[in-house]
This record gives sequence, structure tokens and C-alpha cells, in this order.
Amino acid sequence: MDANNDPRIAQSTCSIFDKISQNEHEQVVYCYDKATGLKAIIAIHNTALGPALGGTRIWDYAYDDDALIDVLRLSKGMTYKAALANLKLGGGKAVIMGDVRQVKTEALLRKYGQFINSLHGRYITGPDVNTSMHDMASIAQETQYVQSLPSAMGGSDDPSPFTAYGTYLGIKAAVKKVYGTDQLKGKKIGVEGMGKVGTYLVKHLCKEEAQVYVTDVVQERLVAIAQAHQVHIVQPDIFYDLPLDVYAPCALGATLNDATIARLQCKIVAGAANNQLEDEQHHGRLLFDQGIVYAPDFLINAGGLINIYTDMYYTYSCELAYQHVERIYDTCLEVLNRSEKKHIPPSVVAEQLAEERIHNAQDVPPHE
Repeated sequence: MDANNDPRIAQSTCSIFDKISQNEHEQVVYCYDKATGLKAIIAIHNTALGPALGGTRIWDYAYDDDALIDVLRLSKGMTYKAALANLKLGGGKAVIMGDVRQVKTEALLRKYGQFINSLHGRYITGPDVNTSMHDMASIAQETQYVQSLPSAMGGSDDPSPFTAYGTYLGIKAAVKKVYGTDQLKGKKIGVEGMGKVGTYLVKHLCKEEAQVYVTDVVQERLVAIAQAHQVHIVQPDIFYDLPLDVYAPCALGATLNDATIARLQCKIVAGAANNQLEDEQHHGRLLFDQGIVYAPDFLINAGGLINIYTDMYYTYSCELAYQHVERIYDTCLEVLNRSEKKHIPPSVVAEQLAEERIHNAQDVPPHE
């Protein structure tokens, strides 16, 4: 059969473009290299405000389509994240497909860097799930379009502390909205995911004498956090049933779905994980209708991105980056107040604010 007339190929192509066009992505790049085993997808959502910036994660997806859906959602979230933080950046993301224990080699990372370089600055990468600033150093051997390099290479180091600090401020803003004060002492806060960001977040919460409950699928991480801080360890299968003031998802996305939302016994959801809502519209509304205040993830987890932006456009200092991150508190309160006034979910309000800034930028005439 002629490939041009094969309905299976036509259907597959149509399906891919349907997914890309659904949220008006500008560009999606599939990367493949036989020698290194590289299989990756780079998604550029919107560059109205500036070049697309977003991390590269390595994940063993069950199906290629899962990888595409993930990278499309993540890149859109980065667009909104940059816009709400008032940064001159667009949204992008990339996924490398495969078991990190098998695929992550310097040769693969360098080949991937060549693909990034071929985009000539439309996409700038950084660390994400299963990648580190040391992996960025390998990528940087092939391209200049990479951020969060080790300080020895002139970079701004690990962005995780800044992501955690912004999330902490988002939690305080949400607590202020619900309880009238942002003091966390005695508040029961459950943190799901003891990766770098979750661990830094626990440190902030314990410093304020919150009652902190933690969970993770990796038992070694729970042991380590319990040795460092006074926390309550809870197994993952019962975590959603805990009577909490705040549930803070800090692992992978889609933990807010029909099954888990029905079990939640908290007043607030505010965490660092990306794409926490399995379905943005449906589950955002479900939380709202149940009276649970949701601090949008792409709003409060922008600290790492702000740190990178500070390094890109200013004479970098940690103090300056943290000053910029502190704006998350006021923005979060603004979103929650508008949500209450308009009686619409905070996630919708946050998206509207982000889209306003993007559209305003598109309306500005080019310089003569």
C-alpha cells in the first residue's frame, strides 16, 4: 500500500496535530539518534513574551503518546508560569523517553544538546525530573541554550531551593486567605514527594513549627527526612485520607483526580508539582465546588524559573533572586481574592491573568 494513502498513517498524523493545535503550540520537535538511543520530544508552546524556557525530564513512559501529552501540558504550564511571574520568557519543555538508569549517558545528553542547538535559541533547557545541573553541564558542551549550570561554570546552581521557597510563600498566602493569618505554627501540612523541592519545603515548614506529614514511594527518602526534621511519616496509600489544613503535592502530576479529590480532608491544596490537576477544567472546578482552596501550581512553583531568569537578565545574586520570588505571595493572594469575587476556580483566574499578559504582548507593534 502507498504510504501516502495509508489511513493508519493519516489518522496518526491527524491525531498528533489535533493534540498540538488544541492549546496552540507553536512547535514540537521529535529527536532521535540511533547510536545513543536518544528518543526525545521538545515542545514550544508560546514565545510571545520571549524564548521558550523549560526543563528536560527523563521518564520511562508506557507509550509514546503519553510522552507527547505530558510534554504538551508541561510546556503550556511553563508559558503561564513565566507570564504570571512577569518574566520575558515563553513556555517550553522537553522529555527524554526511557529508563533513566539505562539511557542517561553523556553521549546521549550531548547528542540531545545538538538538537537543542539546532533550534537557535527558541528553546532553552534546564534540569527537571531525573536530570541535574551536572547533566546540564554535559548538554552545555553542545549548546549555549542551557541554564542552571554549576556555579563553577558560571551558572546559578540548583533551582530547587527557589522553587521550594516560592511554594512555601504560596502556602502562606493560601493559609492567609482561609484562616486570616499566614502563620503556620500548628497547621497540619502534608507534603507528598521528598525529592529536592519537597525536602527544602519541609525545612521551611518545620522552621515555622507546622505539624508536617510526609510521604514518598522511596522509603530511603522518608528515613532521611525523618532524621533531619521532626515529621510524621505516612504511607502513600492513606495519605489522601489525612485530616490536614494543607495538602502539598510535590511529586509527579495528576494527583488531583476524581478518586483522590473525593478522599481529601483538607482546606487548601498548594504544592510544587507540575500539572497537579489531571483535567485542568473539571478537577479545578471540583476542588472549588468542594470548598477547597487551590493555589495554582504554575503560579506558586515559579521560584526556580525566576532564579534562572535572574541569572539570564541581571547581574546574578541569590538575594536578588529571592526578592523576585517573594512576589509570588502577593500574586497568589490576588488570584485567590479574584476567585472569591468572581466565583470561579483559582486555576481559571490564574490562566486568565497569564493570557492577558501574553495577548497584551502580542498586541504591541514591532519596533520600526
